[in-house]
Amino acid sequence: MSNVADFSVKPVLTGERAVLRPFTEDDVPVMARILSDPEVLRFTFEPDTVITPESLRSWYGSRSDRTDRLDLAVTDRATGELVGEVVLNEWNPATRSCSFRTLLGPRGRGRGLGTEATRLIVAYGFEQLGLHRIELQAYAHNQRALRVYEKVGFVVEGVRRQVQLREGEWADEVLMAILDHEWANRVSATAR
Repeated sequence: MSNVADFSVKPVLTGERAVLRPFTEDDVPVMARILSDPEVLRFTFEPDTVITPESLRSWYGSRSDRTDRLDLAVTDRATGELVGEVVLNEWNPATRSCSFRTLLGPRGRGRGLGTEATRLIVAYGFEQLGLHRIELQAYAHNQRALRVYEKVGFVVEGVRRQVQLREGEWADEVLMAILDHEWANRVSATAR
């Protein structure tokens, strides 16, 4: 297997409930609403992060040009509504690994869209990009996300204790990862 993943390809990945597609500048107004959601802010950004319409336009308008990462919009397959994003980034060619992150706005939660979107991009990472390892970090108090990651096959590797003061309380950060052979075993087990 070559260790050159091709992040320049921005695929459309279709599941039963979710469709992952490349971002366009037209997505900025919806993403601005999603990124202002209190739960997204609480679990995603540093407390002092400032998000402006200009920075969002620049960010989401340039995602398709990036060859070192894959940012895809999560949409509801039934309605086409944009509900969040999934990202593979921090690509390390030497170890064929990268980081994963996701966020969903309120209209994407509680319906299985996040679990399916995570499965779709993890499958793409291993089966199309040839990744060996996908890792993530999540706050320990983000129980909904941790359940999704465990369902998909991520394994807890450790906890960084009290890494950040959030809303007056110290937050732990859970480190999780899934390896290519673990993914392959899960896929073959479900195919039986």
